Amino acid sequence: MNAIEIKGLTKNFGDKQALKGLNMTVPMGAIYGFIGENGSGKSTTEKIICGLIHPNGGTVKLFGRDYTDADVRAKIGVLIEAPGCFPNYSVWNNMMLQAANLGIKHAEEEVVKVLKMVRMEGAASNKYKNCSLGMKQRIGIAMALLGRPMLLVLDEPINGLDADGMRIMREVLVDITNHYQCTVIISSHILGELEKIATHYGIVRGGKMIKEMTAEELEAGCRTYAALQTKDMNRSKALLACKYSRVEEDESGYIRVYDSGSTEEIVTYLYENGILVSEIKTDKIGLEEYYIDLMKEKEGR
Repeated sequence: MNAIEIKGLTKNFGDKQALKGLNMTVPMGAIYGFIGENGSGKSTTEKIICGLIHPNGGTVKLFGRDYTDADVRAKIGVLIEAPGCFPNYSVWNNMMLQAANLGIKHAEEEVVKVLKMVRMEGAASNKYKNCSLGMKQRIGIAMALLGRPMLLVLDEPINGLDADGMRIMREVLVDITNHYQCTVIISSHILGELEKIATHYGIVRGGKMIKEMTAEELEAGCRTYAALQTKDMNRSKALLACKYSRVEEDESGYIRVYDSGSTEEIVTYLYENGILVSEIKTDKIGLEEYYIDLMKEKEGR
């Protein structure tokens, strides 16, 4: 059984069609990276899953049941945009209020547990307004975890965080899936960070799902390349472009040769043309470049 199964989802806002028959499958226990440019339909899809807005058509099933089922709705934790906290209340008091709203038994014990899970147990007495952005995001996740949900929906939880904040957030999300057996949907524009934790991906564009894949399938699908430097970069690039189908210079000042076969072949070819290679290495493109290439492919470039 999957945590989420969406088929033919449509949503209109006036004359604008935000979702155009979107399909989506999220396995149980996955950390599902939900990717797409602004206006692609990510937030609309997440809000429908959470019951915040209603679709015009299609079906949404959560754990095999209709998403409007009251029992299944109780299994969802949500952080979309920002947590709803009272700025002058302490973290602890905000958490206790949310526990009371949810009718949670043994509320103090549960609040202690989730604050520890998100590394906020030492800041329980802090006023919410005095917390950093990263702390506020973790408070929001802690609130979403109250009641031990089976599905956690997070909209851009790592945007705006510094490097340490992102590291802590990665650890928190992995802990949630390991210890809570919780499925997580997370959207983000910071694809390099998403790549470090996601087990599955869904890429949307123009209100449609254009690709779903596992982390293993992404790894297998990412193109390899040789990155090199020479004393005559312009001539080297021109020569390599005559022999290989895709050659480009990256932001670090390296020439990239994609699907080249072997570095020895490149070094020999340039040497025979009077150019010595000073440095060469092999690598694979990451999620961000994979996404950019996929978008270019869809645009027919």
